[in-house]
Order: sequence, then C-alpha cells, then structure tokens
Amino acid sequence: MHWNVINKVQSYLNCGIHSTSQISFLAKMGVYLSTPKTDKLSEDGENDKLKFGLSSMQGWRASMEDAHSALLDLDNETAFFGVFDGHGGRVVAKFCAKYLHSQVLKSEAYSSGDLGTAVHKAFFRMDEMMRGQRGWRELSALGDKMNKFSGMIEGLIWSPRGSDSKNAEDDWALEEGPHSDFDGPTCGSTACVALVRNNQLVVANAGDSRCVISRAGQAYNLSRDHKPELVAERERILKAGGFIRMGRINGSLNLARAIGDMEFKQNKFLPPEKQIVTSNPDINVVELCNEDDFLVLACDGIWDCMSSQQLVDFIHEHIHTESSLSAVCERVLDRCLAPSTMGGDGCDNMTMILVQFKKPVSDKKKADVGEQSAKGKEES
Repeated sequence: MHWNVINKVQSYLNCGIHSTSQISFLAKMGVYLSTPKTDKLSEDGENDKLKFGLSSMQGWRASMEDAHSALLDLDNETAFFGVFDGHGGRVVAKFCAKYLHSQVLKSEAYSSGDLGTAVHKAFFRMDEMMRGQRGWRELSALGDKMNKFSGMIEGLIWSPRGSDSKNAEDDWALEEGPHSDFDGPTCGSTACVALVRNNQLVVANAGDSRCVISRAGQAYNLSRDHKPELVAERERILKAGGFIRMGRINGSLNLARAIGDMEFKQNKFLPPEKQIVTSNPDINVVELCNEDDFLVLACDGIWDCMSSQQLVDFIHEHIHTESSLSAVCERVLDRCLAPSTMGGDGCDNMTMILVQFKKPVSDKKKADVGEQSAKGKEES
C-alpha cells in the first residue's frame, strides 16, 4: 500500500474528529502495511494464586488499536484482566485500559462484594466519562502528539482549581471549557474483562473479544460475541432506529455492543442499554473448581484464526515447554499471523492474556459454568 494512504489513515486516528462514513471508508480500503510489525509487547506476573502472561502485536495493520490491563492486585484478594480492541482509532481502547478497573474499584457495589454489578456499572461509566470538556481532554491526551499537546494546554487552563478539584475528580461533568458540549468519541472499543477473587470468576463482555476457560482440557466460552445478526441485538438495533446492512450497523459497524461509538447512542428517549449500540456488558459469574486449568482473554485477531478449542489445545501443547506464559502467548500470535494480506484473517492487531490457576481453588467437583459456558462448548 502507498504510504500516502497510510498517512491519510493516521490523520484520522484522533477519533473525536471523524465520522462513521470515514471509518467505513477506511475499513473497506483494508489498511495494511507492506510488511507486518512483529515486535511484541509482552509481560508476566504472578502471586500465590495466579500466574499470567500476555503479549500484543500490531501485525499487518497500519496502527495498533488494541489495549489491555493486567492487575494481580486490584485489591488484596482480587485480580483484574482486560482486553480492549479499538475500532476507528486507538483512544477509547486506551481510555478503557487506563480507567475501567479504577471505576470498578470505586463502586459501592464493589465495596459490598458485588463484583458483577460493579463491573457492569463501570462499562456504562466509561461512556459518561468520555463526554464533555474533561472527556475531550483525556481522550486528546491519549491521542497523537499534537492532540496530547492541546489536551495538556487545555488542562492547564480549564482543569478545576482549589478546594473543588478533589470532588471534580470523580464528577468529570463539573469541568468546563471550549469542549463542554463534546458528545463523546465516534470511535469505540470492545471490552472483555475478568475479575478473579478466591473461587469466584466474573467475566464482563461487550463486543467480539472473548474469554475462554480450559476445564479439564475442554474449552468453554465465558462470553458471547455481540454481532448485529444475533436476534436480541437485531431487535434492539431496529427498535432504536438503526438498520443492518451486510452485517454492519447502519452499514458501518460490525459490532452490536461497544464502549464509545457515541453517534449510535444519541436517542434521548432511550436508556443506554437500549441504544442502537450499547456498552451494556453480559455478565457471567463462574465458581472455579479443581479442574480449571487456565483462562484466556483475547481480541478477535486471535479468534478469527483459531477456535476456542484449538487455542486451548495449542496452549496445553506448549505451556509446559515454554519458559513463560508470555512466551506461549507469543507463539500463538506468530501462529495466527498471516503470511500475506490476501486472505484477511491473520492480518489484524493481536492481543492475548493467559491466566493460569496455580493451585486448587476448591474441593468441589466440576462446577456449573453457567448457561453461556455450556452453549460455548466447542468441538476440537
């Protein structure tokens, strides 16, 4: 691809300034590099209960729009992991990676032990925080160099001062400035997160990133890919005034749920969960048992190339021979990377987190992994 095309794409990456038609145009162009970027960002960590490794790679795409979070110590007994696959720009994914876990932690529901409600509210909170002057400023700071600079300048001028600044930190709507009427970003991101506390696993998902658990070597999907053609998604989209063309909402977005994408959330007569596109996550609560081997969270750059069971089998094949869990993730990324851009699959950004349960978490026999898990069981 000619570099002038790639430069044009880069100019759109601050998603607050472009439209859905521009995103659709860029998607149809197939924005690929002449050679893939195979450098990987990898990380490992562990505590007395869990061990994790992760890796991400830009691949053939002209920019890296994935982001992730991996926190073994959200608090003394809770770990948090998340993958965020951006579309139309990188900033919403980066925003979620920076702020979603902190909003879970601040929730009253979290303090009372209700992790599911806490993470559910945090997904909606992302959309709220990205509006207005403060939202514009924070997104700008996560964008390209020019927007970082303008965001810093506006921060110096317009950020709250004095005794009110501490309160304003939690109520972003209080900050005023030239972008106070900012409706939020037109780009968006999937979000698939997992919280582990003792024997409890809570998975929240909006979009087509996926969480899979290996239980006695069998893959179980703990999330559902939110595509527009699903009956429940289609019903909501049509009732909210949208349409589906060639598998895309309003001919543009191939996801039914996402954080951001504010132009699909403008119906003032509908609550957030009933908008054309919603950040409303599916919540799946699972009781872990002795047969649970590991957990995988990954963006669709992986799932486009491997089924859930294929990935679980691949991990089992390499987890005891590689030096670290991140090395296993790197092998998966290399396995999925396409040799060329002719086919499409294997050309996306790729991010994967592998979480291994270090010791038995329960004396129980096989536990019920929920309705979604049973439906998500795949054949090898």
